[in-house]
Amino acid sequence: MPRGPLSGLKVVELAGLGPAPFGCMVLADQGAEVLCIDRPRGRADLVPVGSPAPDDPINPYDVLSRNRRSAGVDLKHADGVALVLDLVAGADVLIEGFRPGVAERLGVGPQPCQERNPRLVYGRMTGWGQDGPLAAKAGHDIDYAAIGGALHAIGRAGQPPTPPLNLVADFGGGGMLLALGVLAALWERERSGLGQVVDAAMVDGVALLMAPFVGARARGFWSDRRGENLLDSGAPFYDCYETSDGGWMAVGAIEPQFFAELVDGLGLSQDRSMPDQHDQARWPELRERLAGVFRARSREDWTELFRERDACVAPVLDVLESVGHPHNVARSTFLDVAGAPHPAPAPRFDRTPNAVPRPAIRAGHDTEGALAAWGIASDRVAALREAAVVA
Repeated sequence: MPRGPLSGLKVVELAGLGPAPFGCMVLADQGAEVLCIDRPRGRADLVPVGSPAPDDPINPYDVLSRNRRSAGVDLKHADGVALVLDLVAGADVLIEGFRPGVAERLGVGPQPCQERNPRLVYGRMTGWGQDGPLAAKAGHDIDYAAIGGALHAIGRAGQPPTPPLNLVADFGGGGMLLALGVLAALWERERSGLGQVVDAAMVDGVALLMAPFVGARARGFWSDRRGENLLDSGAPFYDCYETSDGGWMAVGAIEPQFFAELVDGLGLSQDRSMPDQHDQARWPELRERLAGVFRARSREDWTELFRERDACVAPVLDVLESVGHPHNVARSTFLDVAGAPHPAPAPRFDRTPNAVPRPAIRAGHDTEGALAAWGIASDRVAALREAAVVA
């Protein structure tokens, strides 16, 4: 069966949190063979709430860890480091998400890895990057979004900046950018025959995602005041409105033809007192008019009314509601993986489609089989297990 366009690519992942596992999930979803090097005693602190019993080797709720095998290896032991370097010798990619300098102190930094395998692409995922005055400091998505210029721009007028989950830095500007960087380095390797280090920093990724807004702000098109711009809830035709049952409808009627459909769907097209779409002085009045109409009916009523209209209006769904939405069902946007809902691998390919995701293996529960699949002899694994170097 086809396993995606990256079938045959071998990746060693040094277990971490958030963005690096997400990047590895993206690669594994596209068919890469990813071996996660976990702690030998597992990583109970990373197991999501609601997981199965601790002795169950399968954890379908750990979506970020799907589609790869797990070997528990002690990287603080010289034999564990030697084992990882042997795995690197047969790999295409290594990915780590430690603070700068940690991989070097462990003995698995770029130099020893690329001495063993000059073709190795070494992917590094950090918040601040490998250099700069903040490189060694701790941080989380919210900090990188703050320094990268995104957080200040997100929120309503008169309200504090609103953290956009951890989508902007951890996943969009982090793990996704890491996966792109790895693939770019692999493409270059086809010509040079050599690997290289990919320095993927979340603060850089946030800045990159802000590209159109940086340009718009520099030329004065975009205000630095939250909630006063076209796409930040400043425009009443690009916002969310509460319905009679406490639900919400998302409105993105920017273009005039979509705005006309919106007004007609709300029954306001014959109202001559309606403010003009782009009369910013009357935007508060327009917002009040739209809000009053939306509050008169339920979310389901408005969903049905706008179902056949090109008005750029959609119901605001929670995560589990999204799983059951007819469009997502028709496209299999979500899949059932061992009883848990998973987003399907994306994007899609016509000749080399991705396989259905496999549920995550608990950290270290697949050590012997995983190492054997990567060519490590069983007697060596037994000796390492006896010495408590591997799980």
